[in-house]
Amino acid sequence: MSTENLPQSPEQPSRKPRVAVVFGGRSSEHGISVVTAGAVLKAIDRTKYDVLPIGITQDGRWALTADEPERMAITDRRTPSVDQLAESQEGGVVLPVDPANREVVYTEPGSVPKALGEVDVVFPVLHGPYGEDGTLQGLLELSGVPYVGAGVLASAVGQDKEYMKRVFTSFGLKVGPYVVIRPREWAQDESAARKKIIDFAGEHGWPLFVKPARAGSSIGITKVDDLSGLDEAIATAQAHDPKILVEAALRGREIECGVLEFEDGPRASVPAEIPPPDTHAYYDFEAKYIDSTPGIVPAPLTPQETAEVQELAVQAFEAVSCEGLVRADFFLTEDGEFVINEVNTLPGFTPISMYPQMWQASGVSYPELIDRLVQAALRRSTGLR
Repeated sequence: MSTENLPQSPEQPSRKPRVAVVFGGRSSEHGISVVTAGAVLKAIDRTKYDVLPIGITQDGRWALTADEPERMAITDRRTPSVDQLAESQEGGVVLPVDPANREVVYTEPGSVPKALGEVDVVFPVLHGPYGEDGTLQGLLELSGVPYVGAGVLASAVGQDKEYMKRVFTSFGLKVGPYVVIRPREWAQDESAARKKIIDFAGEHGWPLFVKPARAGSSIGITKVDDLSGLDEAIATAQAHDPKILVEAALRGREIECGVLEFEDGPRASVPAEIPPPDTHAYYDFEAKYIDSTPGIVPAPLTPQETAEVQELAVQAFEAVSCEGLVRADFFLTEDGEFVINEVNTLPGFTPISMYPQMWQASGVSYPELIDRLVQAALRRSTGLR
């Protein structure tokens, strides 16, 4: 039977990809994550993507939040929280755990669960543990949902400053002197652990930087000028992570470089320089986010120095097996050598963050940057790759 004269069904319009922007989280960087999400929600192309904002509260509840970027800014020197944005203080969002089903469900006590539709890709803008460290990435791998940024291993390595440095060293990248104090060492013999740090200072000199090994945004870091400040610095770092990292001070310029995944592979942005802040001992949390110490973009480097740090940034990206994006932080020492400090697999995306500023100076606007990250995630499959 011919179907030539039968009425034809109209073509169904193609659905826009649905992007779940997940933010907040249980780490001490919760507030900065919310600020980052606000910037992403404001800039993402709504004609190209449907957007679902999902906030994770500091106690770990996944909440449906208002899509109101203007409420996600730092005000009166205070960072916002997911609790302020949640549409309910009891309801929760549930991601699928079946790779064949990407439908997100919202549940609230005493109510029928509500389907929120399928999610095509997750844009995680969580910083620190329980989000940037591979835990969320593992959940998304189990769910079969593509996501922006590094995978499980790269996220975990990029979060742990000790193992990050070990990986860099194994790939021939230069790192500065450091020593690690693990929780068991401290619990078994505080005196021996403290002596380990003091001996390190005797070898490399003061000041030292005492840091949580698995935190970011310069939270919990103390610059220690002499022995009298050591115990307080250790306690401050351990309040964020029982494992601490102690680094020798490197004298030189702070240089950052962004790496972004293009269709043909990762490319480096123009670098930026972080000048010493006028009102802070170093580039700490308040200097970064509250007082907004401006960086210099592009960094005043020679063409040879620029090319070298760009090459090193891509090498660091590849060494950690990153995907999507990374910000690589270096010191340019007084003898002209680049020493890598760390990479950040989910760098800040606030309006003042260096990563988007470096790409803006490289010809990639903020909306285009977000689009490239989402498209890179959609090109990848989950699982081994």
